[in-house]
Amino acid sequence: LSKQKAQRYEAVKWVLVFAIGVCTGLVGLFVDFFVRLFTQLKFQVVQSSVEECTEKGCLALSLLELLGFNLTFVFLASLLVLIQPVAAGSGIPEIKCYLNGVKVPGVVRLRTVVCKATGVLFSVAGGLFVGKEGPMIHSGAVVGAGLPQFQSVSLRKIQFNFPYFCSDRDKRDFVSAGAAAGVAAAFGAPIGGTLFSLEEGSSFWNQGLTWKVLFCSMAATFTLNFFRSGIQFGSWGSFQLPGLLNFGEFKCSESDKKCHLWTAVDLGFFILMGIVGGLLGATFNCLNKRLAKYRMRNVHPKPKLVRVLESLLVSLTTTVMVFVASMVLGECRQISSSRHGGNDTLSLQDISEDVNSSIKTFFCPNETYNDMATLFFNPQESAILQLFHQDGTFSPVTLSLFFLLYFLLSCWTYGISVPSGLFVPSLLCGAAFGRLVANLLKSYIGLDHIYSGTFALIGAAAFLGGVVRMTISLTVILIESTNEITYGLPIMITLMVAKWTGDFFNKGIYDIHVNLRGVPLLEWETGMEMDKLQASDIMEPNLTYVYPHTRIQSLVSILRTTVHHAFPVVTENRGNEREFMKGNQLISNNIKFKKSSILTRAGEQRKRSQSMKSYPSSELRNMCDEHIATEEPPEKEDLLQQMLERRYTPYPNLYPDQSPSEEWTMEERFRPLTFHGLILRSQLVTLLDRGVCYSESQSSASQPRLSHAEMLEDYPHYPDIHDLDLTLLNPRMIVDVTPYMNPSPFTVSPNTHVSQVFNLFRTMGLRHLPVVNAVGEVVGIITRHNLTHEFLQARLRQHYQTI
Repeated sequence: LSKQKAQRYEAVKWVLVFAIGVCTGLVGLFVDFFVRLFTQLKFQVVQSSVEECTEKGCLALSLLELLGFNLTFVFLASLLVLIQPVAAGSGIPEIKCYLNGVKVPGVVRLRTVVCKATGVLFSVAGGLFVGKEGPMIHSGAVVGAGLPQFQSVSLRKIQFNFPYFCSDRDKRDFVSAGAAAGVAAAFGAPIGGTLFSLEEGSSFWNQGLTWKVLFCSMAATFTLNFFRSGIQFGSWGSFQLPGLLNFGEFKCSESDKKCHLWTAVDLGFFILMGIVGGLLGATFNCLNKRLAKYRMRNVHPKPKLVRVLESLLVSLTTTVMVFVASMVLGECRQISSSRHGGNDTLSLQDISEDVNSSIKTFFCPNETYNDMATLFFNPQESAILQLFHQDGTFSPVTLSLFFLLYFLLSCWTYGISVPSGLFVPSLLCGAAFGRLVANLLKSYIGLDHIYSGTFALIGAAAFLGGVVRMTISLTVILIESTNEITYGLPIMITLMVAKWTGDFFNKGIYDIHVNLRGVPLLEWETGMEMDKLQASDIMEPNLTYVYPHTRIQSLVSILRTTVHHAFPVVTENRGNEREFMKGNQLISNNIKFKKSSILTRAGEQRKRSQSMKSYPSSELRNMCDEHIATEEPPEKEDLLQQMLERRYTPYPNLYPDQSPSEEWTMEERFRPLTFHGLILRSQLVTLLDRGVCYSESQSSASQPRLSHAEMLEDYPHYPDIHDLDLTLLNPRMIVDVTPYMNPSPFTVSPNTHVSQVFNLFRTMGLRHLPVVNAVGEVVGIITRHNLTHEFLQARLRQHYQTI
């Protein structure tokens, strides 16, 4: 039976992974269809208006029309972010945090994906310098989180009894698959999506997950390709458009034997472009970080309407700049039928039509085109294709101005309250830089063999790598997007150089935004110098714990006065109490318990005793009033002395018949704690919610038992302790937590090196790691906060100071 269950479980997992891929592909189709519809509508109206007003001299009217479209679309995108604030931005930092083990509120809700997918089509159609590829990754992750649960917070009434995948680990696996499917749908790169999920996303990876994630990515690419090819070309099943962003085919003219996509000589230029791309990316990240800090100080604390106004201001500025640059700064360039340098890159019919149809001839005579308007007055994907495949030359001045405007405006735009991606603006910015380098090398150095499309692609890779600092996954994504395996080496070298150069100055853009939000993100590994520290140096010694048999009053007060997600289950070790108080030191492993630790524990008890008064039971209130002085003691008095004089009630004892004695000494109040297991907050809340307890006059065997399925019924939305109605529960009743605790969690010795602690925490996907000494006593606990880079650096400085 167990084997059949395991097989059914695995089969259901494969079906769900396929469903996640299909749904992610459909989300991409929805976004792409409406972005294309709105953009075509906008440009058709504005372009016809510009052509009319060129003769009549009413270009201001055309600008107003463009402003009307763009401001309306951006306003709608901002409104959707007001409904769900976590839908702002690309969503990649939030998904990165989620896969790292940090729960970000609302990041994988149904409402989030609706606001994200709808908002991003408005922000892209609104002419902002943002892309739709980043939000696709977030949307795929939300689909991956929600679909296997068959329930939603937004649609509470729709619920199915689906008993599978009720654990955070399963949910993380599906989110990894969804994020990979998002990348695959965005770029038509299923292998790149899998590597993205592995490299940038998941902290906890297993071998079986790789195959499922790749299958999910394939399903997303297949679905999007099938529907896009059918809708745009009418040939269902032809599979001509693998992703939302397609780079087209890079191919030399057959008539020109001298033309090569790239040569060994070009590698030197590619390395230099990688260095410049890393410097530009570091500059972009530095400026964006300063902007984000400014927004956190001056925009976010203000009413939400201010964020909408900021988005409208960015849209207004971007629209005016684009319009003025296209009308005033463009140059008329010749449309040459004879391919200069023999670079006949338009061998594919669809690419040729797409490139030629997007040429703009504003204010230019016949057989010429306006190069600035061709870049600005088109969707970003068309502008990228122009830079990759348009044989007609772009003016170096035009490319320089375009790069500068796009660099500054996209830097300002990333971080405003609209759903926005960074991949496409970075690619377009870098492509202009690469095309500029090719033009300069051709014109001033006389390298006629240079293929402009290759340099545009390498420039795009260099700039994007300098901004996001991705390596393997970005290399594969770009190779899959170009369908040209010979580009593998130059792209890889360029990205490595760009990453090394950028890392010399700052972190990648996503890591910067994660740090600004104060998320305890764990790196892949610790530094070598961290092995000077041990578990005892970084652990939290002031424990919040429960006894195997604990009164309801104590559980409620612990849950109400702490935010911890897990609690050690302990008993008092009476045998070691003399050693414990002897110089405040445990002989067994030389761990020193300082007086401050005892003071903190006494303060916690006093705080909990005060919180018990809010418990909704007159019996408990009377009991608290008997044992605890109602007047608040002055803060300046010695807390330890207060505790000894006032006799604050300690935690209820292990045995219900041994109530706390007034004659207890200091040694009896703070005994060493023998570790028995770990119990989660969600489990304690569930036990209280279901009334699982027994009275003092009964044995613990009379306590009702909940099955594993019953304990997980409320997953993933367990009730909050403050929302429970506890009026029917007698506070003197006792809860036996031993059947529900984890009796053998991962633990470490106080003398364990930090690198070993870190590797165990990272590879096992832990959230809590108790520190247990040689005689089985818990002396501290390590959480992810204790393993963050900043915390470890602070402890290392303390270590050097004590030496």
